[in-house]
Amino acid sequence: MARTNRQWVLRQRPSGLIQPGDLELIEGTLPELNESEILVRTIYLSLDPTNRTWMNEAEGYLPAVPLGGVMRGLTLGVVEESRSERFKVGDVVTTAAGGWADYAVIPDSTASRVHRAPGLPLTANMSVLGMTGMTAWAGVTDVLKAKAGETIVISAAAGAVGSIAGQIAKAHGARVIGIAGGPDKCRWLTEDLGFDAAIDYKNEDVGAALDRLAPDGFEMNFENVGGDIMMAVFNRLKVHGRMAVCGLISSYNATKAPPSPNFSRIITHRLDVKGFLVLDYGHRAKEMVAEVGPMLADGRVQWKVHVDDGLEVALDSLNRLFTGDHDGKLLVRVSEEPAA
Repeated sequence: MARTNRQWVLRQRPSGLIQPGDLELIEGTLPELNESEILVRTIYLSLDPTNRTWMNEAEGYLPAVPLGGVMRGLTLGVVEESRSERFKVGDVVTTAAGGWADYAVIPDSTASRVHRAPGLPLTANMSVLGMTGMTAWAGVTDVLKAKAGETIVISAAAGAVGSIAGQIAKAHGARVIGIAGGPDKCRWLTEDLGFDAAIDYKNEDVGAALDRLAPDGFEMNFENVGGDIMMAVFNRLKVHGRMAVCGLISSYNATKAPPSPNFSRIITHRLDVKGFLVLDYGHRAKEMVAEVGPMLADGRVQWKVHVDDGLEVALDSLNRLFTGDHDGKLLVRVSEEPAA
């Protein structure tokens, strides 16, 4: 009997925050498997700021989701049927080919096998040991090349990537200043994660706080936000400072361009400003796990996930990324996990 499959499809390009009618949850049936294809039941859907950029008809590192197309997203799921020599029924996999749906029939070449980490929940593979951890590790170790004794400023520091990046930088001996929204998030950064300081951008002037905490400036910026916060940080980087541009979440719902840095300062201060994508670091996953795994084991790295239940709430959940109404990595649980 054919399985019913729910899918979120893009109906119109959002303007600002996503509104009802921008996407629609529809039902359909799944096709039969062809050779080298697998049927994957979605367990977890990753919600990330980049999801919002894929809805825009603008140049990006991946094509925009077409109108009427299934919303793109990274998922973790279990193989329920297989015509593949690579995967058997019961294998747990990750893929970006299935999107926001209960099930997906995908080529086996678009899936990667998940190896459960001993002692850690499956959600770790979608956060600290997945693309989130890889992004944080790559930005700190490869792009910024964090050194002991230097100071790093991290925006969206209580988010999934920022919180892990700060702890990795701390393990490298850096002084870490985080920027986050609200006293609870700032307290988490300093009291639980070991950040040296935290700035509450909702209740204090970021520039003035940076002048107090780092009066002579700082060497590194792990940038996740853009806009006014990025301007305050950029204008205080030391000569030969380094800036890793990971995201610009403040602009993803903007209807007009936010302020941007004065590029003449890149010249006068000989700044190294580099954008990076986690997609470029997939081949170094084992290297990341080899470094971050021991940090997890001995408590140098802690992490949080916020899990909402049900594919039907994905749209509301995505807006949490832009209101700050979540802690750590944001996931939607679409179905139950298989037994370990």
